[in-house]
Amino acid sequence: MDYINAFWVGGLICALVQILMEKTKMMPGRIMVLLVVTGAVISMFGWYEPFLEYAGAGASVPLLGFGNILMKGVKEAVDEAGFLGLFQGGFKAGAIGTSAALIFGYLASLIFNPKMKK
Repeated sequence: MDYINAFWVGGLICALVQILMEKTKMMPGRIMVLLVVTGAVISMFGWYEPFLEYAGAGASVPLLGFGNILMKGVKEAVDEAGFLGLFQGGFKAGAIGTSAALIFGYLASLIFNPKMKK
């Protein structure tokens, strides 16, 4: 049942984003920011953990999950360092995922020889 929940929740998130892209004039970058901020806000209210337990990878893989990770990092850093934690928490929490995306993207560009669209 875990796989089914992950599949339908992740699919629903992707379908809603696709509808948003098709029916509005929002640029993809703005939609991505909207997803990250939505994940952070849901996490701030404490609703993301139950959602994550139910949906598993369907909730953690989309950009909503990145917003949750950033918010968790900020909360932990504020508890440890006070006000300065607002500025360092997101960087510490998101560093591994961002680094992995950069490294694997670079390696993929070496292997597949990307070309500009004309």
